[in-house]
Amino acid sequence: MDLRQVKKSRRIKILLFIITVILIVLMFPQGESIDSEVGVNSIWIKDDLIASQTFEILKDPIVIEKERLIATNKIYPIFIKDNLILEQVLDALETNNGKLSECLKLSLKYTESQISCNDIGISPKSLSVFIEINNNEDQNYSIKQIFSFYRAEVKKIYRRGFINQLYSQIDKDTISIRDGKFEVKQLKEGLYDADALSTYLDQRIFNYFNKNTHIKNAVKEYFSFILKPNILFSKGSTKEAKKIAAENIPINIGIVNENERIVAKHDRITPEIKSKIDSYRIAKGSTITTLDAILQNLGKFMHISLLFMPLIIYLYLFRKKVFSDNLKLLLISIIILFVSFSAFLVSHIEVEKSLEFLILVPVASMLLTIVFDSRIGFYATVVVALTVAGIRGNDYILAATNIVAGGLAAYTVRDIKNRNQIFHSFLYILLGYILSILAFGFERFDSWDVILISSAYAASNAIISPALTFGLIIFVEKIFGITTELTLFELTDFNSPLLKDLANYAPGTFAHSMTIGSMVENAALKINANPILARVGAYYHDIGKTIKPEGFIENQLNNINIHENILPKESVELIREHVIGGIELAKKYKLPPEIINFIPMHHGTMVIKYFYEKAIEIYGAENVKEDDYRYPGPKPNTRETALLMLADACESAIRSMDEPTPEKIENYVNNLFKIRIQDGQLEDSPLTFRDIHKIKESFNGILISQHHKRIRYPKQEELENKSTND
Repeated sequence: MDLRQVKKSRRIKILLFIITVILIVLMFPQGESIDSEVGVNSIWIKDDLIASQTFEILKDPIVIEKERLIATNKIYPIFIKDNLILEQVLDALETNNGKLSECLKLSLKYTESQISCNDIGISPKSLSVFIEINNNEDQNYSIKQIFSFYRAEVKKIYRRGFINQLYSQIDKDTISIRDGKFEVKQLKEGLYDADALSTYLDQRIFNYFNKNTHIKNAVKEYFSFILKPNILFSKGSTKEAKKIAAENIPINIGIVNENERIVAKHDRITPEIKSKIDSYRIAKGSTITTLDAILQNLGKFMHISLLFMPLIIYLYLFRKKVFSDNLKLLLISIIILFVSFSAFLVSHIEVEKSLEFLILVPVASMLLTIVFDSRIGFYATVVVALTVAGIRGNDYILAATNIVAGGLAAYTVRDIKNRNQIFHSFLYILLGYILSILAFGFERFDSWDVILISSAYAASNAIISPALTFGLIIFVEKIFGITTELTLFELTDFNSPLLKDLANYAPGTFAHSMTIGSMVENAALKINANPILARVGAYYHDIGKTIKPEGFIENQLNNINIHENILPKESVELIREHVIGGIELAKKYKLPPEIINFIPMHHGTMVIKYFYEKAIEIYGAENVKEDDYRYPGPKPNTRETALLMLADACESAIRSMDEPTPEKIENYVNNLFKIRIQDGQLEDSPLTFRDIHKIKESFNGILISQHHKRIRYPKQEELENKSTND
């Protein structure tokens, strides 16, 4: 199957439809019984809603989350007290004291350099201090006193407690300490952290040793070696405690019993009643059987399929070109899925206020209007708005709001002339949303806070949608090979490289192209063709003449015709080259395919009559093949290309007439049309006889007005013949 077959395949259309619908079905609320969405302050217009089963009234998920957060914030960091640490430290102290005593005894026999006490955790400098104390009997304190000081301070430190984290690492003022089966709360600053303990030891040692800094450093170093925290932070216990606290928060605020009335007909929906209805919907959904689930998904599939039907029928009956092109149908499908997915994401973001006004329905409205037309844009807007409402639980109010805003968005870009015009849509989208929010808000007695917050989200949507549309248009044009009217309008700029070259190197052709542009645009409006496409095609149809402009009569300003000095076949090759060369130029400058088609089709497969007749005069009819003097084609296959063929022939012929009169012009136009019809040049185009009649009228009107007889001014003949050198 080649690419053309893929683009037209009916099987692919069906597959694309099924995949699109299934993907949207997967975005619908799963498992719940889908009833219409109700809003607070709206009126219940159905019969009394009676509970068919007992169910819990569930809290709002946002409320539950808040309560859980409050509960977990009440949990203090949990620390475990290790009562064995004190014994271990005292044992280590006794062991180290013994080792230090042995080192000090050796100092009486050996020099310091010969003594090694590395395993007791003091530096040589501190060892020197202890040796000095030990050998100096006149001091106020002895090694035994120092050892006693150590034991007393260790017990005092551990009676208070030494934690293994700094105060700054603990996010609360109070901690929870687990001591065996007991757990007590205590201020963190009632315990020592590493910094507080260091400060305490500095002060105690400094005071005990008569503010002797030299001794203080040695004693503190010894402490640092043996002390370790006895109150240890337990990350796992803290996490588990927070988890239990969160799980203990009840998720319901009451129970509705079987056969109890949930809401009566014509009652106003209060927040409490809405909670009951929402809880009932979830309860019903949780009890469905496999068969129920299958039937529900089948219902969703039918639901989406029915929403798509009006758009599909419209495309089939009135936009056959779009319907027959699977690539364009794929684009429509992707845009609808994109907006549906934005609705799905918004539905799963849990915040206190609803985000439904951030769903990007206007993006679909504007994109489809710009790429196709306003009718497709509006039909698609209705489908997308209803689909989004389905994903949001059949929210009718949201559907109506999006239809209003999306419809206005499509309206603003229905006749777009440049990309900047997209940003004017902001005001219309915002207006559509604000008016809808006010209308439904007043109807439901919404508070001004709710209205203002909804309006803020709508304003964000109104800003985002045009900007996103602006960015997506470029990708759509490139990826799907679609030429929008935006691109066509940009091509009408006379500063574009190809038109500048045409004006500079082939001014006669440029003037001819501009005239034809006006002719085909006017005629296109009368036969329901695309006027801007026809005009742009006319502007670029002869760009190949910039390669050898002197080969065409309208550019021969010095009245020297090069064709008088070459053979007819060479002339034909030169004439045909403007078609082949024009296509190459168009591809080089990346003109859209729709515009490139005008270059070969504006001549179709017509015979280059003048040189064909000249060849017959020179060589004889039996020696000249007509096909050698035809353009390569193909023939026009659209209204616009057929219009250009007819306009090109008429404008060139009428311009060559000596004394054009209305009667002569009408006869000439009729004959030129007749020749092309008889030659089969219009057989591939969709033009009807009614269209051809309207085109003739349009061309005659323009050509007669351009070539009407003018009043001769006084001394005009003298001015025409007198040279400025006379």
